[in-house]
Amino acid sequence: MSLASVASRLEPQVLLRWSIAVAVATIALKTLAWWLTDSVGLLSDAMESLVNLASAVFALLMVRIAMRPADADHPYGHHKAEYFSAGFEGLMIMIAAAAILWAAVGRLLDPQPLEQLGIGLALSVLSSLLNGALAWTMLQSSRRHRSMALEGDARHLFTDVWTSAGVVVGVGLVALTDWLWLDPAVAVLVALNILHEGGQLLWRSAQGLMDQSLEPDVQDVITRTLAQFKHRTIRFDHVSTRRSGSRRFVDLHMHMPADWTLGRAAAVRSSVEQALMSAVPGLRCTIQLLPMDVEAHSQDEEDLI
Repeated sequence: MSLASVASRLEPQVLLRWSIAVAVATIALKTLAWWLTDSVGLLSDAMESLVNLASAVFALLMVRIAMRPADADHPYGHHKAEYFSAGFEGLMIMIAAAAILWAAVGRLLDPQPLEQLGIGLALSVLSSLLNGALAWTMLQSSRRHRSMALEGDARHLFTDVWTSAGVVVGVGLVALTDWLWLDPAVAVLVALNILHEGGQLLWRSAQGLMDQSLEPDVQDVITRTLAQFKHRTIRFDHVSTRRSGSRRFVDLHMHMPADWTLGRAAAVRSSVEQALMSAVPGLRCTIQLLPMDVEAHSQDEEDLI
């Protein structure tokens, strides 16, 4: 079994607990690195790790809520809670970027010498290795579990890794050239990069909350599966899909001869449902049976795919 396969099997809640622990460790390492060097770049790195901690705690809370079963107030479940986690992460990233820009601009106007760069850079690299290993593991697991919260936290951690890499390069260049302005300049570039990442997370969260259709490759699988049942006496139309957290949904109409018994029609529908759910993990099907010569009408044709 490959390392990626093992990583993908880890449960989201377990990985998010690891994320909290790693965030605490990296905050300590990066804060110490900033304290030793007085680098605004390393300060920006430490500030983003604070965001990592808050985001991981919130993501764990949302994953727990998403796992709750359906109830009277939420008959379709709580799966969309994960999108709030991704949106929160995006917002926190953007706040951190604004704080980093504020600190960097101040240091650009008043450059300061850096100290004990070797130890500071070593601590930053160590924290980046921890974040990178965890982010890769979380991303593998998010694909298996289709967890938006886990994917958002993983991509946030990858952003932190790139942030640290940029800071290390900037501080290293200061050590080589003695150009003090490079440290805050790199911090500005880092802030702009994570600002972009935060905006992307917010956008994806909003798309999920608005019932975005399933991925094109998944829709192709659904189309190919339905094609196996097409016959001169059976046809499908009004196929629409959506995603809600880790759940996937498809609604469609299935037309059959009007003289078929209800039992026969229900048996064929059951076969179609089983085939679709086997082809697409986590899929929930709603199939409306109609006579071949009857067309269903929708009040909002824009909802049709």
